[in-house]
Amino acid sequence: MTRAPAAWAGLCLLAVAWSLTHADASRSSGKGSKWWGVIHLADDTSKAEDPTLSNDLRSNRMRGAYPGYPLDPISSLRKKQRRLARENQGVIGAVARGTRAAVTECQHQFRNRRWNCPTQERMRGRRLFGRIVNIACRETAFLYAMTSASVTHHVSRACAEGSVRSCSCGYSGRQPSGPDWQWGGCSDNIQFGYRFSRRFVDASERGRDMRYMMNIHNNEAGRRAVSGQMQRQCKCHGMSGSCTVKTCWMRLPTLREVGDNLKAEFDGATHVRVPNTIQNSRRSRRRRRRYNFQLQPLKPHHKPPTRNDLVYYEDSPDFCTKNQRLGFGGTVGRLCNDTSSGVDGCELMCCGRGYHTQVKEVLEHCECTFKWCCDVKCKVCRTRKVEHRCL
Repeated sequence: MTRAPAAWAGLCLLAVAWSLTHADASRSSGKGSKWWGVIHLADDTSKAEDPTLSNDLRSNRMRGAYPGYPLDPISSLRKKQRRLARENQGVIGAVARGTRAAVTECQHQFRNRRWNCPTQERMRGRRLFGRIVNIACRETAFLYAMTSASVTHHVSRACAEGSVRSCSCGYSGRQPSGPDWQWGGCSDNIQFGYRFSRRFVDASERGRDMRYMMNIHNNEAGRRAVSGQMQRQCKCHGMSGSCTVKTCWMRLPTLREVGDNLKAEFDGATHVRVPNTIQNSRRSRRRRRRYNFQLQPLKPHHKPPTRNDLVYYEDSPDFCTKNQRLGFGGTVGRLCNDTSSGVDGCELMCCGRGYHTQVKEVLEHCECTFKWCCDVKCKVCRTRKVEHRCL
């Protein structure tokens, strides 16, 4: 009789321990994005260039620039990330600007979808995009890939501009010059940018579970979206623009081109499955095997994802109604297109709730003409604008 209560108490303790463990795992599943907090350094390079400032001094500066912001952005970095920032003076400013640009590009790419990449008011670290990053869905896959790609892009460009002391112009990947052109100028240093992004961005990831593999895979896909689109750019030289010879260098794609490519990967992202067991490798093997894994598609007849594909393993919310906990506002009041059958159409955007139409009169510049020299004259026209907003 005395053993039954004791056994029951033991089972209860095990259940509580299991629930707490899984709750912690749920809360920390987006922990790899904590470094996004450096976005606040993008607005003031004087705060970004010296990562060795004392925490108290930098925190006071940040409170002055962002009232109510309680955390030091540099404290969101891991020890290895802070070391990389110290060893590469000027690079943390490029990382911060890259994070800021990733937000802008994400909001452009998803401007016509239910989830339009909203950011939180105070934009703190891994809460930058809300708790959506705790769900291993398509949207999270895009966020990780886009931020990794943007850091790669901005660090590579900063090297060519001379903003980072430990790197300069890039010279890798050059083929022999052509008969009417030769190498010259300063190429974007994609080799340094790629290597730095891999060490810096992936340093946030810990463990060997499925979420770790997903994040590492999508970070790498973002970097490859940049490195795989390097283009040769040339400038003509000669009398009267005759272009007798051309000087060429390697140039990064625009971030918009990278974003377009990753958005296409988002639309075709691979749903992968969680294996029955995931074994942790020994520490000595972990570094060698960090990128040496192959995720399997959920449906066996689908092809395994390549390194360029985005991957996810959890379904997305429908984003129809506001979810303050996850950090999105739903689609009530959103603009929609009543003639479109796509994701921006009123039927899909409004989740079947319907929409209301409003006709506005707006003043716009029209019939503009160029007057020599150098002025543009425009008339002001009154036009009718029809808007459809979700109920």
